[in-house]
Amino acid sequence: MQITTARVRRAALALALGGAVALTCEAVLTDPPREGRHSPAPGPAGPAAAPGAPGIGDPLMPLDGNGGYTVRRYTLDFDWRAPRTPFPAGTTVAATATQALSRFDLDFAGNTLHGVTVDGAPATAVRHGDELVVTPARPIPRGAAFTVRVTYTADPTGRRHRSDAIREYGWVPTPDGTLIYAQPDGAKLVFPVNDHPSLRAPVTFRITTPPGLGAVANGRLVERVGRPGGRVRWTYDSEEPIAAQLVQVAIGKFTFTDGKGPHGLPVRDVVPDGLVKATEAERSRTPEHLAWLERRLGPYPFHRYGVLVGDTDLPVALETQSLSVVPKGDLLGDRIDAERNLVHELTHHWTGDSVAVRRWSDLWLSEGHARYYERLYSAEHGGVGMEDAMRAAYEQHDQWRHDDGAPAEPTEPTLFKVMRYDGSALVLYALREKVGDEVFDRIERTWVTRYRGRAAGTRDFVALASEVAGEDLTPFLTPWLYGPDTPAMPGHPDWRVDPVED
Repeated sequence: MQITTARVRRAALALALGGAVALTCEAVLTDPPREGRHSPAPGPAGPAAAPGAPGIGDPLMPLDGNGGYTVRRYTLDFDWRAPRTPFPAGTTVAATATQALSRFDLDFAGNTLHGVTVDGAPATAVRHGDELVVTPARPIPRGAAFTVRVTYTADPTGRRHRSDAIREYGWVPTPDGTLIYAQPDGAKLVFPVNDHPSLRAPVTFRITTPPGLGAVANGRLVERVGRPGGRVRWTYDSEEPIAAQLVQVAIGKFTFTDGKGPHGLPVRDVVPDGLVKATEAERSRTPEHLAWLERRLGPYPFHRYGVLVGDTDLPVALETQSLSVVPKGDLLGDRIDAERNLVHELTHHWTGDSVAVRRWSDLWLSEGHARYYERLYSAEHGGVGMEDAMRAAYEQHDQWRHDDGAPAEPTEPTLFKVMRYDGSALVLYALREKVGDEVFDRIERTWVTRYRGRAAGTRDFVALASEVAGEDLTPFLTPWLYGPDTPAMPGHPDWRVDPVED
């Protein structure tokens, strides 16, 4: 898209004055409420009940997420039957009303709806596109804890297509089961949810499998219980709040391998039985990758980590929280390429999982950081040199701006184009060239420490970088992040940008 110079000036002014108002805050996280009638917080009567907004207003995906409440916990119940076969499912959403609600929305697409209750009482539920509009039997007061139960038949063939790097997302079938690729907003194909990357809540997973199959999800295995007919119920707790796009549920014939990372961190890989030996060499490097990233970004921010090997033709890996899914093809080829993918997804656990993006236009902060450290690791371990990789990206940067928008100016269709990857890593490289290695490293550590467990955006990053560097970096970073023209690279006056071709 073409962007005028005036727009760049407006972006600089917005950054200098504090930027756009945040779209949302994170979920308020407390213990789940007990099932029962609404329990409003004490205080004077508030406004009359009104519908919650059908989205939080993200400019790129306005209907992602929902207004009027925060989620305190999801509980997913899946009674798995067989690959590509519908199965009984239910989701319980423990929430708190942030306004007096006459009705509210959940993001929920596909699947066959059976019923909805609010605090045990039947509620009216109407599907409107990807929105499930729920009207409780009586209004929910502001501040009240309430519980929604949705029962449905899940369709494990539900997938959608994008024309960028994501390609296919939603349910991903495997030869004997499934896994989930929810990014960017495919969680609604799996369960009813408040689906925006800035919104997080803990998740309990209860997955029942037939004899001979295993189940895995984000976090810690809490319980494994036999059921009638040789079936098994697996219960997992995410341990940390999690964004919907980072949820993982996988079912199949798995081998679970346990190891240790730095400081005794539990490392658990989940591997289809036939791929254990073939992928072992690359998977075994995870402790080294963890140690390398901790030296640059500080302590790993979650309780455990591992790799889920996908027995699929999935085109890309995904940083599903605490258990990255990596396609088998990424682990069966060249070592350098395999390590790039593994380090990329692991880096996301600092930037993207722990520090979430505030809105979709901030995605450059997630993908750019992951690509930057992936490239840096590879350069130190036999891959293309960092300067060579960044010079190649610099040469193409104007073309990427023309085709896909500047790093912080994506459109919805260009979210996961190359600009958000190498093009955004180049912004971080330029910042390092501007402020020097030592200051850059302090910026990075401060970024992942200050915003750990929170959502943050472009304005936050520019302000923090300026604070750590001791100078206002807004005039420097604004043209890198916005507009049609790539600035000069500090320290490299000989670098040139290739002409744009339509």
